[in-house]
Amino acid sequence: PGARGARPAPRRLEEVRPDARRAQAIREEFVHAWEGYKRLAWGHDEVLPVSGRHREFFAEGHPMGLSIVEALDTHHLMELDTEVDRCVSWIKDRLRFDIDADFQVFETTIRLVGGLLSGYLATGEQVLLDRCTDLADRLLPAFTTSPTGMPYRYVNLRTGRVSGATLPLAEIGTNILEFGTLSRLTGDPRYGRAAKRALRAVVGRRSPLDLLASRMNVESGRWADRTALAVDPPADSFYEYLWGAWVMFDDEDCRDWFRLLTAALKKHQVERVGGLLWFKHVDFRTGALVNRRQSSLSVAVLPVGGDDELAADYYRSWTAVLDKYDVIPEEIDYTRLAALSRGNDLRPEYANCAFQLYWQTGDPYYRTTAWRYFQNLREHHRVRNGYTVVTDVTRRPMPKGDHCPAYVFAENFKWLYLTFSGTPRFDYAHGYLSTEAKGLRGLRRAEGRAAAGGTR
Repeated sequence: PGARGARPAPRRLEEVRPDARRAQAIREEFVHAWEGYKRLAWGHDEVLPVSGRHREFFAEGHPMGLSIVEALDTHHLMELDTEVDRCVSWIKDRLRFDIDADFQVFETTIRLVGGLLSGYLATGEQVLLDRCTDLADRLLPAFTTSPTGMPYRYVNLRTGRVSGATLPLAEIGTNILEFGTLSRLTGDPRYGRAAKRALRAVVGRRSPLDLLASRMNVESGRWADRTALAVDPPADSFYEYLWGAWVMFDDEDCRDWFRLLTAALKKHQVERVGGLLWFKHVDFRTGALVNRRQSSLSVAVLPVGGDDELAADYYRSWTAVLDKYDVIPEEIDYTRLAALSRGNDLRPEYANCAFQLYWQTGDPYYRTTAWRYFQNLREHHRVRNGYTVVTDVTRRPMPKGDHCPAYVFAENFKWLYLTFSGTPRFDYAHGYLSTEAKGLRGLRRAEGRAAAGGTR
């Protein structure tokens, strides 16, 4: 989608020198989490590993096998081919989308559309691309019925009825990597075109300071608040996907929008406290201070734009938080590194950023800190039936909740494994992963897999 130009030359390691011992330890913990899911929740969306129950993520009574889809390309990268086949068989036999229920467009796109795409790219199994195309067709009314082109928050997968006119920035603009990849694979431009139109609509409504607020009414095209959150959610992945569209599709518009918007947030929102870099929340029209809160989800955003110096500074800020708590709290007051939201929902963003910066710089510091993250993950989140959230990172021992989010199978262990394994199944020189760690470029198929096609 969009204008085309010379593809940027990414500053990335062409290969990662394997650390076989640490890669194997990471792989073993992924398998431990996966075996708990298989025992207790197979076919359901998410496992509750402490109570031994399960839950659905999208719609009660409608299991989508979300953890199965999320895990598919992680299994592939870790050469767990029996599990790849098990997941593909379940999708072929059980996964259908003719469902009379409202599905959140953002989560469905990054997790199910993205997971089916990366699964197809890893295996060549046509059934995965067929299911993905069917699902994307059911999501398109969220875009095409909107008067602005920005998607509604929900769509009924059976009827196409849309709902939810006011939604966060990230949910409006985190579509182009998945939809653009689907357009490229199918030759149907509708998906990428819809995602690009949504991005254009948001950027055209930026403030005179070139800042974006955090919530928009997609029917009226009016902002629903005035707070510019910079790299914090619910704005974070909007910026990731602008840069991703440039790297993946040579989209010069998205490159220019990324540079315009990130220049503004660097000008108006950057500040340093105690030598550490943070991004204050400000009024998007005036630049006036709103607060100094920061979410742990924000750490993964900066490396995608190739600003290694700023990204490295921000990573060191969050490493200071890791040093203080061992497990990073959900939200902090960065003036004191004080935990405002004390839980940790098995967030993968620190590991994501460690991989990205190691991949871009080769600096062993990022491996050292990623390994400490992994050790703390294993110490504080591991339970008999897998991994679970913790409810208070300030207490010892950290009290555990009862939930393993499906994204754990897509993200935490994959980011870590790619950092240490040097797996031949990933093209480090040219690969690209989505915000949900789905391999949308650079997955190498196992020997014997079809180059394209496969079972239906």
